[in-house]
Amino acid sequence: MGSHHSHDSQDTVAASGAGLPEPATRAGRDGLAALLARPERAVIALDFDGTLAPIVPDPDQARAHPEAVPALAALAPRVASVAVVTGRPPGVAVRNGGLAGVPGLDHLVVLGHYGAERWDAATGTVTAPPEHPGVAAVRTELPGVLDRAGAGEGIWIEEKGRSLAVHTRRAADPQAAFEQLREPLARLAAGHGLIVEPGRMVLELRPPGMDKGVALLDHVRALGEDTGGVSAVLYAGDDLGDLPAFAALDRLRADGVPGLAVCSGSTEVTELSQRADLVVDGPAGVVALLRSLADRIR
Repeated sequence: MGSHHSHDSQDTVAASGAGLPEPATRAGRDGLAALLARPERAVIALDFDGTLAPIVPDPDQARAHPEAVPALAALAPRVASVAVVTGRPPGVAVRNGGLAGVPGLDHLVVLGHYGAERWDAATGTVTAPPEHPGVAAVRTELPGVLDRAGAGEGIWIEEKGRSLAVHTRRAADPQAAFEQLREPLARLAAGHGLIVEPGRMVLELRPPGMDKGVALLDHVRALGEDTGGVSAVLYAGDDLGDLPAFAALDRLRADGVPGLAVCSGSTEVTELSQRADLVVDGPAGVVALLRSLADRIR
């Protein structure tokens, strides 16, 4: 680990050394043990923004932590699957993450738009169903709704193709703007059969029935059918949109598949850190954890 991102956190120190950090929960310790015992049948799934890439004011400028791809490439050949699960279009995560054409990542999958679209490194192609008709309607009406809601300076719309996100991070008072817009955006979404997913100073309008939990369960179950069973699942995320993936780990555990829920430590989303088995210090901590796992299962 270079000195340019040393942290004071005990978790990060533990993860970057030879030893792995110890999960705080019994279920998490069981998940880690199962992963280490049968890595060749384990699934490693990770969110992108805030987990593999530091959060930045402009999502277009988000880039993977400089050591994230090397750490994933070291780990991927030793496990059944590495999947990036993101609300973004898969092509954006692939581009911003530098994930294409990387030796070792030839079986990587990116489950974009909460699993509605899938990119496979093996083929370099994206598979996707048609867009929900409500998205086009919301796209047309959203600027007027924001205007009438009194959305001030610094509020902006991110076009995601299958969904639209309204960001308040650049507003004079980001939290006040976020609260002010929740109700009008919920009404707009409901009128067109969409839902609003709140995140870190962002409200995303998207089709229902697709979330990171559904994406993760579908991926793990399909893989289990191909491989004769998944031994363990690690999922790392940083935001409210990752809670459904943590819930999916609970469902997998109930079905007898051990899991480890990792929070890419953020003081902004305490709900996630409270639900996690292990909290690491942001993307640098996630990278250190991946590197330690790769070292352990050579």
